[in-house]
Amino acid sequence: MLNLDCDHYINNSKAIRESMCFLMDPQVGRKVCYVQFPQRFDGIDAHDRYANRNTVFFASTFMEEGGVPPSSSPAALLKEAIHVISCGYEDKTDWGLELGWIYGSITEDILTGFKMHCRGWRSIYCMPKLAAFKGSAPINLSDRLNQVLRWALGSVEIFFSRHSPLLYGYKGGNLKWLERFAYINTTIYPFTSLPLLAYCTLPAVCLLTGKFIMPPISTFASLFFISLFISIFATGILELRWSGVSIEEWWRNEQFWVIGGVSAHLFAVIQGLLKVLAGIDTNFTVTSKATGDEDDEFAELYAFKWTTLLIPPTTLLVINIIGVVAGISDAINNGYQSWGPLFGKLFFAFWVIVHLYPFLKGLMGRQNRTPTIVIIWSVLLASIFSLLWVRIDPFTVKAKGPDVKQCGINC
Repeated sequence: MLNLDCDHYINNSKAIRESMCFLMDPQVGRKVCYVQFPQRFDGIDAHDRYANRNTVFFASTFMEEGGVPPSSSPAALLKEAIHVISCGYEDKTDWGLELGWIYGSITEDILTGFKMHCRGWRSIYCMPKLAAFKGSAPINLSDRLNQVLRWALGSVEIFFSRHSPLLYGYKGGNLKWLERFAYINTTIYPFTSLPLLAYCTLPAVCLLTGKFIMPPISTFASLFFISLFISIFATGILELRWSGVSIEEWWRNEQFWVIGGVSAHLFAVIQGLLKVLAGIDTNFTVTSKATGDEDDEFAELYAFKWTTLLIPPTTLLVINIIGVVAGISDAINNGYQSWGPLFGKLFFAFWVIVHLYPFLKGLMGRQNRTPTIVIIWSVLLASIFSLLWVRIDPFTVKAKGPDVKQCGINC
């Protein structure tokens, strides 16, 4: 049985024979229930702005470039498709409920694999050099976020269902602890949007209030804090070398993890809680894919489609930029001694802005063609607001009375 997404096609016919070799292996074949291939997509821009390739997540060809022969008629293809899908073997059976591909879930692949592994079956991950199957990627920002929302919502639904990896499948004892840990990770990752949202908001709050994320700590605690960051950095380097993922691909994944985390993942958690607590269900929609353009292959990448998913990242960008302007203005106003504490605050704020930069480009339009006029106006407005902030001097408590001027001179 071959299972594909509706937008995927066979790109390497030898991959099917390779998967059959695993299933028919005399030693492990009897325990293998399925062979999985990584998702690969066509129509992705060179820089993969929205991390469609998912390279960090993954650690028979009719024609060489895909498609079908010109001689194939639509009627013949439709007849074959109807013949494939007209199955009656599952009527009045547990197929789709307890056996086979499990129905009733947006992310049926996770749920199906989890139940199979709980029963003691094994799976094979096969990654041939020539991609086995290819599909169309939603390279538009709004469509990409809606796709991530659908995946995250499916994970949240599994987390709150009776098939939650936290509770399900202990009776047989067939699922290894590392497997269970991996499945738990696939269902709880949307909830990381809550601390991530707080982390992306705190730098702006610190710059606007003059406070810092961390209280003053001792020298020993500072060394411990620095050691923790170095260990995290070293772990990232080791993972890159082990997986063969390039730095650019890793960075794109990190950026879109933040973008998706504060938008799609957050909405998935809210919608999942509404469904569990209030019974409010959300409609399933298939993500629209790029169809291509004769004049511009990536025309869909530049299109702007408004969706509520754009509100949280846009808000975070605005408040962090305002925070940077306010912090620099306050440091200019208070003198040299204010610049030292400011650099730490600016580091965290810039770190948030840099992670949201692909989102900003998605709002601005053309690929790698940020209009010069936008940059000029941004610098001009930032300068004006900075001067106004210094002039208003909001950090100084102003009192009324005859002694204020004299006190200011004496101070």
